[in-house]
Amino acid sequence: METSGKEDAIVLPAADAVLDPDFGDHVCLPFRGEQERRAATGSFTLNGLRRRANVLIITHADSPGRTRAWLAPLVPGFAAAESAGEIEIRASTATHFTGGRLDSGRALTCLTEAGEQARRQGRHGVYTLIDASWGAHDPPGQIAFEAATNELFGRRWLAAVCQYDRALFAREAIDRVGCVHPISPDQAALRYERRHHPAGLRLWGEVDLTNRHAFSTILMPLRQEAGEVVIDAAGLHFIDAGSAQLLVATATARPHGRTVLRCGEPMARLLHRIGADGVIDIRPVDDA
Repeated sequence: METSGKEDAIVLPAADAVLDPDFGDHVCLPFRGEQERRAATGSFTLNGLRRRANVLIITHADSPGRTRAWLAPLVPGFAAAESAGEIEIRASTATHFTGGRLDSGRALTCLTEAGEQARRQGRHGVYTLIDASWGAHDPPGQIAFEAATNELFGRRWLAAVCQYDRALFAREAIDRVGCVHPISPDQAALRYERRHHPAGLRLWGEVDLTNRHAFSTILMPLRQEAGEVVIDAAGLHFIDAGSAQLLVATATARPHGRTVLRCGEPMARLLHRIGADGVIDIRPVDDA
């Protein structure tokens, strides 16, 4: 499947930028009120079609039928796009639940199948907008699910915006779930790509306390790699000391093989200060 960067060099306000995500972005988007939710859904759908993505909308507060009724007037050519399979609206009961219980495996399979369908249709990827109100009564399950999905985004064919209703979720709850998302409005934004041959990651953006939990889930699969792992963090503009410690923990937990880290000089100095060079082969980009 092809991937696509931003097609237009436009600097958008934070709330608008997260509705035009890159493939690979996993976004937490709090909203307030029905008007804001519907406007965001319309903008997201238009941006997905513009990027030649298939748009998958997963509903909860509204049924698919009601969602279709108010969304169609906001999206020119909606009927033709839906008929062609470029827009699909599904209820969370058909994607996230089995027998009334959260089924993370079913949800991940649903997203993976949407990606395969997009590939068959020659689309660039999948834009998924999820009404996250399904998790209001199961905060631990929701956080675990959001964390588990992060592995999908390293393949760079999926972009997802998870809508959190401020009327349902307390500020503290939104802060907690926001930390599991690599990107949230007005917070550090982390992007990443899973690499193979050798195994590793490419990281760019920023990591701090606001997305540290997400960073830990992104690093977790590397702990199972037995050979050399290469982490290319040359595009990482900022990382705080607490998040840098996660790199040390990852390298320490690995069974065998070197952990190589390419990074800028400021990050290299931070890693030296916390003793990371005892377990990580640190290579400043100027010396690589």
